[in-house]
Amino acid sequence: MGLTDIRNRIEKACADAGRAPDEVQLIAVSKVQPNEAVEAVLQQGHRLFGENKVQEAQGKWPDFKQRFDGVDVHLLGPLQTNKARAAMDLFSAIHSVDRPKLAQTLARLAQDLGACPDLFIQVNTGEEDQKAGVLPADADAFIADARALDLPVRGVMCIPPVDETPSLHFALLRKIAERNGLAGLSMGMSADFEQAIALGATHVRIGSAIFGARDYG
Repeated sequence: MGLTDIRNRIEKACADAGRAPDEVQLIAVSKVQPNEAVEAVLQQGHRLFGENKVQEAQGKWPDFKQRFDGVDVHLLGPLQTNKARAAMDLFSAIHSVDRPKLAQTLARLAQDLGACPDLFIQVNTGEEDQKAGVLPADADAFIADARALDLPVRGVMCIPPVDETPSLHFALLRKIAERNGLAGLSMGMSADFEQAIALGATHVRIGSAIFGARDYG
């Protein structure tokens, strides 16, 4: 595994699906990775990364952005409202907008700052109690409410249940995106990104297949 292998697999998955490779953005998920591992991927020319926590990103990315041109970082993990201002400064996209209070906070900050990252609505496609995200039945109304706040909603995101066929969840997310006129589909990780690409993913979030297993110690 590694960056080159993943790029090749993405190209093949796109070809198999009749899609152009530039339709899919590879987000290298760098959470909990040591700086030397992240720098090695930067040295290979990759520039789009994903983080789960604002605080970890604050300690990592300002320095990398100074040293490497064109670095782009997306927030993939849950966002507390008290970290929203810092997140808007750090990230060009937030994939985890999942509740009205957060949407309202982002809208207020966007007015103050005059800018806002691209936003993805997180949908809890498996309706799992322990997982963040709006329920599929509530997604249309939440997307409409976020748009009414003048938020730049670009797409939807999901994390399928580990014990279910991911393609069913990807297909559900695609339907939600299509009926709401959203182009962005943030779905697919190391184990299932080819299935996600076949079903229209525009952003795949890959960590362990690029960096190796994470060390949480």
